[in-house]
Amino acid sequence: MEITLQKVHGSENDFFVLDETLLAEPLTQVEIEQLRKSLCNRQSGLLGGADGILLVENTEQGTSLAKMRVINSDGTEASMCGNGLRTVARYLSEKYNEEFFTVETMFADLKVRKTTDFISGVPAYQVEISPVSFDKEAVPMNYSQQTVINERIPELSESLKFSVVSVPNPHLIAFVDHEGLFDGELERIAGYVNSENPLFPDGINVSFVEILSENELFVRTFERGVGLTSACGTAMCASSLMYTLLYTKQFYEKITVRNVGGLVQTVVHESGDGSYWMELIGNATVTYTIQGSMATLIAGDFSALIIKETDEQAAYAAFVKQENG
Repeated sequence: MEITLQKVHGSENDFFVLDETLLAEPLTQVEIEQLRKSLCNRQSGLLGGADGILLVENTEQGTSLAKMRVINSDGTEASMCGNGLRTVARYLSEKYNEEFFTVETMFADLKVRKTTDFISGVPAYQVEISPVSFDKEAVPMNYSQQTVINERIPELSESLKFSVVSVPNPHLIAFVDHEGLFDGELERIAGYVNSENPLFPDGINVSFVEILSENELFVRTFERGVGLTSACGTAMCASSLMYTLLYTKQFYEKITVRNVGGLVQTVVHESGDGSYWMELIGNATVTYTIQGSMATLIAGDFSALIIKETDEQAAYAAFVKQENG
């Protein structure tokens, strides 16, 4: 079975995109697991491995162009991925020649749109991030309180204050100073809540957030199922939401969110019923196209693949350099 893959990234959060609708038959769960092990490993995987695989499937609800599934590098399946959704939005936009449509995800059909390129050679897309919930059942979280918003959790830290929110991926957010981004607490806390623990039985994404200036943040994230990552789209949206609720209380304003892999922009919306949703605006970069047989990819034999590198990574690097001054 011959297949074509793309190696892509949003804010250096990198993936392989595989369109299952072009295959004679959908992949089995065993094949997906074998492919994940072969491609994503950072030591032995294809092109340096990846944070996961994005599967494009036929929609089950009939209103979206396609369905996106997110397989993390450790084999777990994420309910959503904001950076990944931008790259799938680009793939579908170019496949169907559409600029505004919806993509089915685990919990919702999400609006996506092509937007103005950041600079020449750096295509940008904006995507909806929702639904949002603060209820502990949505995380899930074993805690005496129904919600945790800017409060201490003694089991995690004596000094930091945390917020817990599902967007719909679950996130644990703490605002810190610059030193706090890199003092080891992020790794310690994330390691605890993503191993066997009494608070978060399914684990949780953990982000430390530094406020750089008004409507400008830096977010560093330990992503459940991946580890420390260059960027996590839903984490940057969750961080923007908590920044808006706790600090500015101003909705509909564009927030610049910097990360290890570059930057994105977010907009926090408040709906008439008091609920929230976010826009995530960022790059959707294709670095390689790969052609080969499924059997050799699963076996980890990359010698016969046809791999073509694009010039988009150089353009993205130039964009990040420009933004960082």
